[in-house]
Amino acid sequence: MKLVTAIVQSIGQRSRCFPLVLILLVGVPASAQTPTWNEDIACIAFSHCATCHHDGGIGSFDITSYANAYFNRLEIAEATEQRVMPPWPPDPEYRPMAHERVLTQDEIDLIAAWVQGGAPEGPPEAALEPPVFDNGSVLANADISVIMEAYTIPPSPTDVYQCFVLNIDNPTDRYITGIEVVPGNTEHVHHVLVFQDTTGQAQQLDDDTPEPGYVNFGGIGVNSAKLIGIWVPGSDAVFTPPGMGIKLYANADVVIQVHYPASTETGAVDSTRVNLRLSPSSTLRSISIDPVLDHINAITDGPLVIAPYQVRSFHAEYTVPVAATITAIGPHCHLLGQSMKSWAVLPNGDTIPLIDIPDWDFHWQGLYAFRNPIYLPPGTVLHGEAWYDNTAENEENPNSPPDWVWLGESTTNEMMLFYFAYTNGLPGDTSIVVDDGTDASHYLDCAPLQQVGINEASAFGQLEVWPSPARDQLFLRSRLRTGELVMTDVSGRVVRRIRATDPIITIAVNDLARGVYSVQHVSNSANGVIVKVLLE
Repeated sequence: MKLVTAIVQSIGQRSRCFPLVLILLVGVPASAQTPTWNEDIACIAFSHCATCHHDGGIGSFDITSYANAYFNRLEIAEATEQRVMPPWPPDPEYRPMAHERVLTQDEIDLIAAWVQGGAPEGPPEAALEPPVFDNGSVLANADISVIMEAYTIPPSPTDVYQCFVLNIDNPTDRYITGIEVVPGNTEHVHHVLVFQDTTGQAQQLDDDTPEPGYVNFGGIGVNSAKLIGIWVPGSDAVFTPPGMGIKLYANADVVIQVHYPASTETGAVDSTRVNLRLSPSSTLRSISIDPVLDHINAITDGPLVIAPYQVRSFHAEYTVPVAATITAIGPHCHLLGQSMKSWAVLPNGDTIPLIDIPDWDFHWQGLYAFRNPIYLPPGTVLHGEAWYDNTAENEENPNSPPDWVWLGESTTNEMMLFYFAYTNGLPGDTSIVVDDGTDASHYLDCAPLQQVGINEASAFGQLEVWPSPARDQLFLRSRLRTGELVMTDVSGRVVRRIRATDPIITIAVNDLARGVYSVQHVSNSANGVIVKVLLE
């Protein structure tokens, strides 16, 4: 298997700020007043930016205070106007993906108006509580929790890709239903790729070097290694859809490739942890993550060779032999890449758009989940297309002057891969909801009722419960700080009742039976919407 270099996702991060139209309707008139940090901009910054831009985070500056935001206001306005930040390469117009990290045009315009109006702070009574990032674990009581040996990150003028073997005790085949990466140094860890290796080759590569781990750019240096997970700044724990899991093979080693950006700092130490949740069932449908569209077997106009001063494209095709369900896609190429696009053509001729990255950025790659799994009947043809620029106009070109570029895994080589997360397909899989596109979780913490004047009845429609399926813990978030959050089983029996006093409430559910439960916000004046959750 050809290994991906930098599949980084922003899976699991939820970002969509309180709709501008609602702020304008219930707050001050937009035409009469310049936006302020406290009333308008902090919500956007805390939700979309602070997960990376906080003290100790990978972002270049802290955005959790007005003083820092004001100092960096011009950079913020420029980066958002150009849609460089937040980093989200896929085109939402081609296909909306799960947990998109994008700003609406209204939010971008609001930031621009704030900066153009002098970037005022706003009334102190409207100030929001800044988010707190403790970089702790979400997967409590993980079945496997393993940490790498402490590694002192060397100062380097180029990025460092260091691989670490994490030995685990797993004597039988099991299924992973949840995976979480907890970076040991969020200021220096750009992304983490998680593999499993059943050959022992990674351990041998590690043994051959004196320092913890070993350097490898393309992947982990083991062709048969299987990708099982990723982490990027802001990522949450990732859970597989119900009835599906990633097979963890008996006696496999977990191997992580950690990307440390170029830095002159000395003495920085990282010790990254991986938590795995395993299913008690041995009959789950197995999810694989493989480069189904590749630059060797699937390419139709190869070989992948790019002459100097040439701009050209390559195309790949693969006919699905049996019914399959795809849950995510991850395009990958190197520094000459300009765009990558994939689509599927069904046997009846219908075209399903999968992903389009019109402005390729090697430094921001991802494995992107679909909002609903996509069912592909036998005979479906998958297509992939990538454009490359091997001219001096390409600022990322590793060769100056441009030179011949061949297929390979180093930075001066090129690749064309489209990774798919897939399993055997059932037509009903399309009804599974990964993200319905209406997630408003981010503003629940930064838009208190007294600030925007929302009445209790409207706030009852905004209750979030995750993850689903869950095993050990549930996390509940509601805009209201009154009443109770009530959890009932299928018979209507109340199994949990907790006062709604905190922004995020944690409920232990490891003692509850598997099945479907309901969660509802209840108060003296009204009952909220019912949210269903699956315990496994």
